[in-house]
This record gives sequence, C-alpha cells and structure tokens, in this order.
Amino acid sequence: MKSLKEEIDMTRLPGHIAIIMDGNGRWAKKRLLPRKLGHKAGADTLEEITKAADALGVKHLTVYAFSTENWKRSQEEISGIMDLLRNYLDRYIAKADKENIKIDIIGEKSRLDEDIQEKIKLIESLSAEKPGLNLHIALNYGGRDDILRGFKKIAARIENGEIKAEDITEEMISESLDTGFYPDPELVIRTSGEERISNFLLWQIAYSEFVFNKKLWPDYKPEDLYEDICYYQNRERRFGGR
Repeated sequence: MKSLKEEIDMTRLPGHIAIIMDGNGRWAKKRLLPRKLGHKAGADTLEEITKAADALGVKHLTVYAFSTENWKRSQEEISGIMDLLRNYLDRYIAKADKENIKIDIIGEKSRLDEDIQEKIKLIESLSAEKPGLNLHIALNYGGRDDILRGFKKIAARIENGEIKAEDITEEMISESLDTGFYPDPELVIRTSGEERISNFLLWQIAYSEFVFNKKLWPDYKPEDLYEDICYYQNRERRFGGR
C-alpha cells in the first residue's frame, strides 16, 4: 500500500503553498497550558513542515505568523510571540551555513522591535543564495494593508511622472505588493477547522484552491501536508473557464 507521500503526483506539485497556521491558543487551552507554549509548539511544527515541503520540492511556502490585527491581543501574548520569533531567527542564523532554505519576511516590518528588524536583515542576507525552498514569513501582515501600501507606491510613481493612471495594469499592482517577486499561491491551507481568509493575501489568492484542515496547527504533521496536497491534486482548476 502506498504512503500518502507516494500518492503525490510530483509532476503536478503546487509550486507555492500558503498556510494560515491557526489553533496554537486552543491547542494550549486543551492541555491546560499557557498560550505561549501553544505558540512554541506551533513554531516547532513550522520547522517540521518547512523541511517536509523542501524535501518534496515545493518552491514557495508562505506562512501567516502575525497579522496586523494580532496587536489587539494581550501584551503578554504579543511579547511571548515576539520572543519566540527572536529564538526562531537566532536558531536559523546559528545554523545558516547548513541550511538549504531561503527566508524572507513580508509585511510592515517598521513596527517590529529594532533588534528583530536587524535579525530579519541578517537572516535574509545569510539565506539569499540558498537553492531550496523559499520560506516567506508574514509578520505584521494584512492583505488590505499590503494592497494599500502597494497602491501608495503606484501613486508615488504617478506623482513623479513615471507613469499615468491609464498605465496601471493587474501585473503592475501584483508587482507592487510584498509578494511581487514570486508567483501567487496555488494552494491555501488553514488549520483548526476555521473557514475564513482572515485578511491573508487577499489579492494573491484570487484563483487559489483552499483546504480547511480540522487539526490544530501544533498537531499538523508532514502526513497532513501530503494529504492536503493530494486533495488539491484531485481538484479541477479552471480559473473561471470551463
């Protein structure tokens, strides 16, 4: 009997997978643990899934780590998430010479603490030439904010006389976004059973396929990723046509 991984058609592997990593808090609550331990377990899962996606040959993985709305959470939880981020970046920096993965951060980084911004610059520099998976971590990211900032870039070009309003195309808008340097996701996975987008990659997911996995993010394993990819491959993608 074939394993789930063996069931994947490697000729139709999604080149870009986006994941809304949901359920860390509920995972901790079920175990009567502090929420920060749920986020710690979620960070461990991210490392495991990143390695599995890289081993498969997936080219791009975008993960929703912290949204523009997450600032509404308690200061204690926000501080815990930021400390976990520091640890994650430090661990990668320490072993960057042995890693195959390229990392970059999307979102409005200026609101992050200066030491985190410096770590981001370092990790992006150290991993820039890595040949494996491109891991895009969405931090202080919101789809509407991404579009707003993109339109401001285009407006500045109009003000400078570089382009006219009639020159604006869908391609130009796409290129103005945080994700302008890589293709739109073909598959979007959300864990925890919730079925909403939550302001994630609003422009980019126009023709993405969705899988709403009921597992809480810390419980999500490579086998779940393989199953979700197989589910994606059994769909007929028509992009509005017939």
